[in-house]
Amino acid sequence: MRALLEVTLDTEASNKLIADGTVGPTLEGVMGQLKPEAAYFFARDGRRTMLFVVDVTDEPSVVTACEPFWLQLNADVRLTICMNADELREGLSRLGRQSA
Repeated sequence: MRALLEVTLDTEASNKLIADGTVGPTLEGVMGQLKPEAAYFFARDGRRTMLFVVDVTDEPSVVTACEPFWLQLNADVRLTICMNADELREGLSRLGRQSA
């Protein structure tokens, strides 16, 4: 199942990781595990933020998607199940069949 994983880094913790040169390898490692469909990086409310589109195959996958960001980056994490336009069309089609 597709999900949006929004990660907002703690400024103090990420400043230290940037200064010691470990933020890049840390993010590359986490992204290597996640294998995101898409990844975006931006500032939100003055904090470093990342948005990943990831596949969450089952409930335990939530742990493996979120924990590295908490443990390694002291980040705030939000995971939201989402869908693309084709999946929305399919869901609406199923809804129409149930109503009939």
